[in-house]
Amino acid sequence: MTVPLEGKPHYILTATCDSRMGTVARVSGFLASHTCYITDMQQFDDVITGRFFTRISFYGNPGSTPELEALREQFEAVAKLEVMEWAIVEADKKPRVMIMVSKFDHCLVDLLYRNRTGELKMEISCVVSNHPDLRSLVEAQGIPYVHIPVTAETKAVQEDKLMALVEETQSELVVLARYMQVLSDDLCRRLRGQAINIHHSFLPGFKGAKPYHQAHARGVKLTGATAHYVTADLDEGPIIEQVVQRVDHTYTPEKLAAAGRDSECRALATAVRLHVERRVFLNDSKTVIFG
Repeated sequence: MTVPLEGKPHYILTATCDSRMGTVARVSGFLASHTCYITDMQQFDDVITGRFFTRISFYGNPGSTPELEALREQFEAVAKLEVMEWAIVEADKKPRVMIMVSKFDHCLVDLLYRNRTGELKMEISCVVSNHPDLRSLVEAQGIPYVHIPVTAETKAVQEDKLMALVEETQSELVVLARYMQVLSDDLCRRLRGQAINIHHSFLPGFKGAKPYHQAHARGVKLTGATAHYVTADLDEGPIIEQVVQRVDHTYTPEKLAAAGRDSECRALATAVRLHVERRVFLNDSKTVIFG
């Protein structure tokens, strides 16, 4: 018999805890006891770290399933027993996302387009830049543009302003779409698991200036891009998505750069989508991702 779901509240439950017997039964049993219908459930036990991860998409039943806040309160008993990190959210609620950019606009333009077409289900709270160059591009789409210039002398003060802006705009995610400033260790810690960066290579790769020229000089046969969470260890955060492209001796540095821009856009967009759909879990220095 088909279960009618139209008009019913749709939720996503994400949870992680130490691996132990009975966790799946307790979680699914809780949902069943509250007349919730599970449409998708993914789980993974990492035998190395000893952690359990799950993402569950489910529908409530008006009249018998508690409202969201009450459902969360009642799930606390299960979460406390399992010592869980968890969340239950409305599946259709769009997370608020802050985008940071410098002068290169390809990743920004790509994210704006994918958001406008509905591919990325998020609400862009604002775009922040250390340069004024892209203001007209962003404001033409009705999105606030905040110019926060950064120098070595003002970096600490400006990062305080940035964090205040994250809180003021209630941004749940910060996306560094080719933002060409290194964030301080303190800010990286404050944004743990809430900031995604795009790196111009298939990590580990060529660091520093002109990475594509370095790659060309070394005769690389693969190029690409890596989207990862920001950490104090520069370009070494947990990886969310990687895109690679095979190249050959006919690729000039300019052609490599063009291919790299395409890879950067695809990798970053995929990473953002996975995060806003609540499919990514931190697992020590790695990630667990439910596709």
